[in-house]
Amino acid sequence: MPLRPLTLSPRSAFVFTLRTLAIGALLAGAATHAQQMLPPEVEAALARAKVPRDAVTMLVADAEGLRPPRLAWRTQVPVNPASIMKLVTTYAALDLLGPAYTWSTPVYTDGRVIDGTLHGNLYIQGRGDPNLVVERLWLLLRRVQGLGIRQIAGDIVLDRSAFDTTVDGDPAAFDGEPLRPYNASPDALLINFKSLVMTFTPGVGGNVAQVNYDPPLAGVATQATVPLVAGECGDWRAGLRAELTDPARIGFAGGLPAACGEKSWAVAYADPRSYALRAVGGMWAEMGNTLRGQVREGPVPAGLKPAFEIESPPLAEVVRDINKYSNNVMAQQVFLTLGLAQRKRGSFEGARTVVRQWWNERIGTGEGQPVLDNGSGLSRQERVSAAALGKMLQLAWRSPAMPELMGSLPSIGVDGTLKRRQLRGGGSAHLKTGTLRDAAGVAGYVDGASGRRWVVVAIANDPNAAAARTAFDALVDWATRDQQGER
Repeated sequence: MPLRPLTLSPRSAFVFTLRTLAIGALLAGAATHAQQMLPPEVEAALARAKVPRDAVTMLVADAEGLRPPRLAWRTQVPVNPASIMKLVTTYAALDLLGPAYTWSTPVYTDGRVIDGTLHGNLYIQGRGDPNLVVERLWLLLRRVQGLGIRQIAGDIVLDRSAFDTTVDGDPAAFDGEPLRPYNASPDALLINFKSLVMTFTPGVGGNVAQVNYDPPLAGVATQATVPLVAGECGDWRAGLRAELTDPARIGFAGGLPAACGEKSWAVAYADPRSYALRAVGGMWAEMGNTLRGQVREGPVPAGLKPAFEIESPPLAEVVRDINKYSNNVMAQQVFLTLGLAQRKRGSFEGARTVVRQWWNERIGTGEGQPVLDNGSGLSRQERVSAAALGKMLQLAWRSPAMPELMGSLPSIGVDGTLKRRQLRGGGSAHLKTGTLRDAAGVAGYVDGASGRRWVVVAIANDPNAAAARTAFDALVDWATRDQQGER
């Protein structure tokens, strides 16, 4: 599906330009008009956290963008936003692709089906679906069975060519944690986030727990049970002493405390490049089918027509998963899709070009462009200023995509990454969070006691950035107190 053109009617363009200039002028004039001293409660929280005031940037501005900001502190300084960068990626996608956009995964055959056997190959072509989880892979293979196929005489061929293969990276490169699912790399045929979910279920009256693996991985030997041991549940993962680095074998040298009950553990597979091959092969076999050939990578032959296609959930649902739970690989899938939709091939450089063009035409260049890397915030290179991010959030508030973007943000005290955080004075806020080793922050929308809605951006770049969360909470509380005399 092509990107929606970045064109406006003459009248709409005139109005859009006036509003953009007005918002830019207001934010640019923040140093003159906005409160320049941080609220006392925010200052105190930063002092307790031992985070210098010059390590933070903070903005509180009217969501409508028609008044000077209430607070603008170092808003022109580009900072590492961590996962807050997902706001740029998801709003750009909603604006360019539309909330109803879906990804298709076509399936092809190149032979005849005789007595349940496909005399040829089965092809599965990835086109960037961010949500091809185990359940949807099962449904895809069930559709293959619906074609009358129970045995494949040839191969199952996986076509991953829609994304530039250079997006495959070393999962240990970012932080030395290759088995953490958040480090999974994007893939045109991304299956279950390249992760394995292990479920440990204690047997009734027994001394072992059964271990179930989803999805089943072809060619991987797995340990079927682990012993139950005495003691409190505690750090049960460490107690299992899992052996996960061998792509051909998964085992455990320890046991599971009986006090834990049933537990689940998601890990990234040790050889991500072969994950899709093993997952498709393993599930095909588990469903009672046979394969005479092998599961391999390769292109779909030119001119072959799909036997069927499966559709992903709409972009609006995908964006909700990305922002509510800060899913890195899904964000990168969406980022690459922006390049794929316009340039017919998904690459990070192509995606950066598309988002830079979109930013210039929709947001403008007055506050400076974001520095983009992979679009997820899992990066040491990405940068954006609070003024630029605030301007984008103000324009998003006035856009047709506002309900989908707003609904995708964690609601404080309710769900997502803010489920366990509360505002002291009540109130409500929808905020994207971000956390890296030396960067942390929140950005989004806060409801004031007056009924007015505020854009709030607060980001710390400091070795002790994570400790600044109490200061962010204090700022959000302050933003809600916007009635006369309560500032």
